[in-house]
Amino acid sequence: MATSPPFGIILPSRPVLTEPLTVSPTQYAFTFPAFPSFSHIVVFILPGFTLPEGTLAGVYIQLPGSAPAFELLGAISIDKPSAIFKVKGGTALNRSSTEDGASEDTMIDADGTATSVADTTSNTGAAVTVGISIEQATILTEQVNTLKASSSTALISVGGGQPRSSPLSTKVLAQRIIKNAFNFLASFAGTTGGQEVVPLKSFQDWWVKFERKIENDPGFLEREY
Repeated sequence: MATSPPFGIILPSRPVLTEPLTVSPTQYAFTFPAFPSFSHIVVFILPGFTLPEGTLAGVYIQLPGSAPAFELLGAISIDKPSAIFKVKGGTALNRSSTEDGASEDTMIDADGTATSVADTTSNTGAAVTVGISIEQATILTEQVNTLKASSSTALISVGGGQPRSSPLSTKVLAQRIIKNAFNFLASFAGTTGGQEVVPLKSFQDWWVKFERKIENDPGFLEREY
């Protein structure tokens, strides 16, 4: 396995994390405070790292009070190297996206009204752990598809018993988020060893700017493009 950091994660209003604890040659873990609260996690493969053929990187989460249990969020791959996961009501549900939209075979496509992590606990010292495990693609894909099926039937709107409808499909929304990021990051691309690279700081700057725009104008993605 590569000695350089293989994965990174981003939380709103926090520095990019790119130095996981190596649990084993195929397992990595990021542990961070549950406060300040958050409802989304971005997980991505760092440039220069390649997954072994026939494998995916499963993404798991351990929420405060749920130790030692980990819940599967979804998976990323070399072809689909990033995902945005939503955490809802103390439970790991997600909205996944990739550079060209959601992938039916490796990504979960779910929606719901988010309750931020840390809103469900009063312990300011509580910690969250995100685990990333390199696993056989056939086995992990089956698990992701099972989770996708169960998540799609479990999501209900807050204060009601009916499924929540959305004016935009998860795939379209994911594509617009990634396109927004691509347009911002393209101007920061440079060349190293014959390959185009983007500094991690630029990605973090985009996330801060994007989060601020969402707070000021929550509906801008529905009007774009």
